[in-house]
Amino acid sequence: MRLLLTLLLTTLIPLLADGQETLAADEPLNVLFIAADDLNTTLGCYGDRQVQTPHIDRLAAEGLLFERAYCQQAVCNPTRASLLSGRRPDTIRVWNLRADFRTAIPDAVTLPQHFKQNGYHTQAIGKIYHNMGDLDDEPSWSVSAQLHAGRHADDYSLPEHKGKGKPTSVESPDAPDNIYRDGQITDLAVEAIADLAEQPFFLAVGYWRPHLPFLAPQKYWDRYDAAALTLPSPLAPPEDVPAIALHDSRELRGYGVKQPFPLPEDVHRELLHGYLASITYLDAQIGRLMQALEENGLADRTVVVFWSDHGFHLGQHSLWCKTSDFELDARVPLIVRPPKYARAGSRTRGLVELVDLYPSLAELCDLDVPEGLEGTSFAPLLDDPSRPWKKAAFTQHPRPAYYRGKPDVMGYSMRTDRFRYTEWQDWKDGGVVARELYDHQNDPDETVNLAGRDEFRETVDALQVQLKRGWSAAVPQKK
Repeated sequence: MRLLLTLLLTTLIPLLADGQETLAADEPLNVLFIAADDLNTTLGCYGDRQVQTPHIDRLAAEGLLFERAYCQQAVCNPTRASLLSGRRPDTIRVWNLRADFRTAIPDAVTLPQHFKQNGYHTQAIGKIYHNMGDLDDEPSWSVSAQLHAGRHADDYSLPEHKGKGKPTSVESPDAPDNIYRDGQITDLAVEAIADLAEQPFFLAVGYWRPHLPFLAPQKYWDRYDAAALTLPSPLAPPEDVPAIALHDSRELRGYGVKQPFPLPEDVHRELLHGYLASITYLDAQIGRLMQALEENGLADRTVVVFWSDHGFHLGQHSLWCKTSDFELDARVPLIVRPPKYARAGSRTRGLVELVDLYPSLAELCDLDVPEGLEGTSFAPLLDDPSRPWKKAAFTQHPRPAYYRGKPDVMGYSMRTDRFRYTEWQDWKDGGVVARELYDHQNDPDETVNLAGRDEFRETVDALQVQLKRGWSAAVPQKK
């Protein structure tokens, strides 16, 4: 029996008992598809004790939180193109900020396009595909995307910053939320929810925060005492890490932060303060979206998905921003809330990937799952969050991180239940340039690379074979 029937029954039975009006069994479910940019798992529902995210935490309390979800590449365009096409970076040939997946697969049917072909109104407000160039993918949408293009530096609001490139990494005006794009995106999305109440919709709302620069109205900065914040750790690179696994944090440098790493404490503290303020600003926007669903009577007919495109470093491992294969960049927050979810507040440790979202949402909304997708529907985890699941999740990143032409090396990384194993392979001949192995059972912060140690030789040999077999050999067994 399909999962949609299970979800509908959990809705219908309580309503029948109360003598209330029920949903028709054939009424399609809507999708509210909420994206964050550069958000790691710094959320209250993921155990962070400093950040204030009451609305995202409430969403987690009403749905299923995925404790171990991973992106396919930790930079904006590849991860978004992979998720939305349902295929991995090597298949779509997208590893940089400019490539278009349709160059490799012109006839691909994307996730929103699949819903569109099945009678849904599909709409994008904000950053869903990458914001550079002409990458918003017109075939995906019923109407033109809004507030989806431009540079992050275009969002400064203060006169001393606006229109002057990337003059600062932070800004905190005493202004309303819609002084920035994310507040404007929410205004448009709230209107769209009301307008779409009478038709099935796939509404994608993509926020630009907490990507650099860290811009948020002053009231969100005021929620934190910068002097009392605990700074991230460890700041040193992992022991025995190959140099190729690191990078120069050029993104942060581009916003005027020129001091040597590790940064002076006051600079580090201001950046952390800005990241947290940006997250709380983002959280407030999500609260407004959820309120709009409630006010328009759509909460019980809408699957809500919250995800981030990749993680983020805040000085850990000597790194800032993304473009690595470490856990902090590969791991992402992911929350799915079906209507009237019977297991509300559950968590799963099953390994999942962003590429899994396409088949999962198709199954949840009772649509056929197209052929050729390279993800696995995690819908069964909604029914049984503790069931055995994937053997591994896969992430990759090139070197140079922002290459021209073709990369020199590709770092292929695999996260199993216990280990993260990474091979840096020469792009031309596939030869292994360097290896990494981190034991998450004993070293969850990835502080020691064990790949060269004799006692882990057999582990490396076994993981090398598993990595070569790839994602298709790691899918869960069917019950």
